[in-house]
Amino acid sequence: MPQLLLELFSEEIPARMQGQAARDLERMVSDRLKEAGLAWERLEAFAGPRRLALVAEGLPAAQADRVEERKGPRASAPEPAIQGFLRSTGLSREQLEERDGVLFARIAKTGRPTAEIIAETVDAVVRAFPWPKSMTWGSGTLRWVRPLKRIVCLFDGRVVPFAIDGIESATLTRGHRFMGPGEPFSVEDFGDYRRKLDEAFVVLDAKDRKARILERIEALTVEAGLEVVPDEGLLDEVAGLAEWPVPVLGQMDPAFLDLPPEVIRTSMRTHQKYFAVRDPRTNGLAPRFVAVANIEGRDGGAAMAKGYARVLTARLDDARFFWDEDRKVSLEHRLEKLKGVTFHAKLGTMYERVERIAALANAIAATVGADPKLARRAARLAKADLATGMVGEFPELQGIMGGYYARLEPNSALPEHDDQGIPEDGTEDPLAGVEELVLAPAWWNGLSRAQSDAIADAVRDHYRPQGPNDAVPSAPATVAVALADKLDTLVGFFSIDEKPTGSRDPYGLRRAALGVIRIVLANGVRLRLREAVRAAAGALAKTPSLRSADESALERESLAFFADRLKVQLREEGKRHDLVDAVFALGDDDLVRIVARVQALGAFLATEDGGHLLTGYRRAVNILKAEAKKNPDERYDGAPDPALFRDAEERGLAETLAAALPVIDAELAREDFEGAMKSLAGLRQSVDAFFDKVLVNDPDRDVRLNRLRLLSQMRDAANRVADFSLVAG
Repeated sequence: MPQLLLELFSEEIPARMQGQAARDLERMVSDRLKEAGLAWERLEAFAGPRRLALVAEGLPAAQADRVEERKGPRASAPEPAIQGFLRSTGLSREQLEERDGVLFARIAKTGRPTAEIIAETVDAVVRAFPWPKSMTWGSGTLRWVRPLKRIVCLFDGRVVPFAIDGIESATLTRGHRFMGPGEPFSVEDFGDYRRKLDEAFVVLDAKDRKARILERIEALTVEAGLEVVPDEGLLDEVAGLAEWPVPVLGQMDPAFLDLPPEVIRTSMRTHQKYFAVRDPRTNGLAPRFVAVANIEGRDGGAAMAKGYARVLTARLDDARFFWDEDRKVSLEHRLEKLKGVTFHAKLGTMYERVERIAALANAIAATVGADPKLARRAARLAKADLATGMVGEFPELQGIMGGYYARLEPNSALPEHDDQGIPEDGTEDPLAGVEELVLAPAWWNGLSRAQSDAIADAVRDHYRPQGPNDAVPSAPATVAVALADKLDTLVGFFSIDEKPTGSRDPYGLRRAALGVIRIVLANGVRLRLREAVRAAAGALAKTPSLRSADESALERESLAFFADRLKVQLREEGKRHDLVDAVFALGDDDLVRIVARVQALGAFLATEDGGHLLTGYRRAVNILKAEAKKNPDERYDGAPDPALFRDAEERGLAETLAAALPVIDAELAREDFEGAMKSLAGLRQSVDAFFDKVLVNDPDRDVRLNRLRLLSQMRDAANRVADFSLVAG
C-alpha cells in the first residue's frame, strides 16, 4: 500500500525541543488522518538538528465513500429554519427523512484522494505547530522554530503538490552541512531517503545517534583504561546537536583536579557539553573528557581534542579564580549581601527569607530529631553561597558550593568540644532562652568537627529532593532545613496567591510539596502539617516588609494542596486516591499516620468483609439521608434505647457495636490501623443480619427513631477509621 514521506527541513532546531517536536508531529498528523477516516499500518516521526521527518506506511490511496447523517430541526419548525438546514446540506425537502417528528439528512460523500488530504494536513500542522518559541523571517507570516527551508512530501512515490509561505513541496533534501554533498539531492521513498541521508553523513533517528555516541565513547574510554560518567540528559542533548556524532577523547590539565568534582563536571556539562571521565581504580575524576563533534577529523580528532581542551582550560581557570576568591570570605560574612538580593517582590529579600527559614528550622528541629542550634545555624548559612562568585557563574551548584565553603569555615579548625557543642569551659549559648531568632553574627564558633560536618551537609543537601529520582536527605539537621526551605516556599507563594494553575508552576510549588511529603515519609517524621504551615505563616507575618495574609485560608489551601500532592504520590505507588480523601476527611495532618491508614484501609476494602461492610455502610447512610430529608427536624445522634428493641437482629447489632467501639478506639489510639480494620470487619455479620430482618421504617415513630439512631451509631463507628462516604466503587 502507498507510503507517506514528509520532511520539514530548517535551520538548526534547539536540541531541547527536538524530542517533543517529533512527538507533536506524530500526534498532529495521526489525529488529522484519523479525522479523515484514513488508517495506516505504521506511523513514526523523527527529529534531528535540522529536520523533522515522518513516515506513514500502508495508507489507502483514497478515502472510502461514506454516508454522513445530520440531524435537523423538527418537522414542525418554522419554514426559515427548515430552509436554512436544506441550504447547509444541499438537499431538497423531499430528500429529508422524518423520524419521530425530527428531520434528518443523509448525505452521500465520495471519498477524496489521500494526496489531497495530506496536502491539507501538512499545511494545517505546520501552521499550528506548538513550538515553545518560534520566529518569523523575511516577509513571510509563517512561524517556525527557525527559518523553514525545504519541504519533502511524497505519497506513493509522487510529490504531493502544495506550498506554504512560498515553500513548495518537492523531492529535494540536503545532507550534512559540511561533509555532505554540496547540492540538494532527490529521494524516492523512505528507504531511499534514509539510505541517502546516511551516505550524506546524517543519522536520522535520535536513538541511532545516541547508540552511536555510546558505542564510540565506550571504545575510546576502554582503550584508555577509563570509563565515562553516565549522563542521560547530556546524551540526549548532544544527540540533538550533531547529525553525524563523532566522540573525541580529550585531555585537561591534571592540576584542575584539586577543584571540587562538581565544579569540573558542571563546567564540562553545562558550558561545553563534554562528558566527564573517571578512573575506575579510584572512582575519582580523571584528567580526561569526551566531546562529541559533528564532523570527522582528518587526523582522527587530535586537533579538535586540543581545541576542546583549550576552551575547557579557560572555563576551569575562571572556576579556579572563583574558588580561590570565595574561600577568602566566610559564609557568615556573605549574609549581609543577601539584603540586596530580592527573593520575590512580594516576599522580601533573600536575607528575610533566610530569617524565616532559620526560625522555622529551629521550630521543627525537635520534631525531626535535630539539635535546634545546629539546624538554626545550618539554615542561616544555607543560602549564603548565592553571594559567591562560583554560584554566580554556575547557578546549578547552589547548595553544593555552600557545603564545601561551610566545611572550610574557621570554626571547623577549633579544638574539639563535647557532643552538645558547649565548650569545656562551660561557656553558655548567648541565644539560650531567646524566643525570636535574629540574624546576628554567629552565636559562637565552638562547634565540634561532627557538628561542623552536620551543618555543611545540611547546607549542601537542603534543596533535596529536587526531582522524583533525587535522593531524600536523612540527617536530622538536613531534614529540618530542607523542610523549612520547602515550607517557606510553598506557604510564601500561597500567601501572595501565586498558586500553580493547570500545567503552570513557575515557582516549583508542586515539587516543594512533594519534597516535603517524600522527606516526611522516608524518615518517618511525625510532623503535624497544620502546625508546620502555621509556623511558616507566623514567620511570614514577622517579616516587616510583607503584608499580612488570611491565615485560616492560607492553612486550608496549603493543606488541600498537600492532600492533592499526596494523592499523586500514592497513585504513582499504585494506591487509590479516594482512600486518601477518605482519611484526610478525618482532619488528620500527620502524613505518616495518614499513609498507614490508607494502606490498612486499602487492604481491608480488598477483603470480602470490607466490601460487604462498605455496602452496609452506604445503605445506612442512604436511609439516614432520606429520613433527614423527609423529617428535617429529627435528630439521630443520640444513643439507641435498648428498651425499644423489638428484634434480635437490632439487639445483636447494638451489642456488637457496644463491644467493638472501645476496642476500635484503643487500636486507633495506638495506631494499630490493621487491628482497627479487623475489629470493624467484626460488624459485618450483625450489619447484614440487621438489614435482612429489620424494617427500619417502622410504623411506630419511637421504634423508627431508635433504629435510625442505631444506624447512625454504626455509620459513626466506621467513620472513626475513615470517611467511607468518600470511598469510590
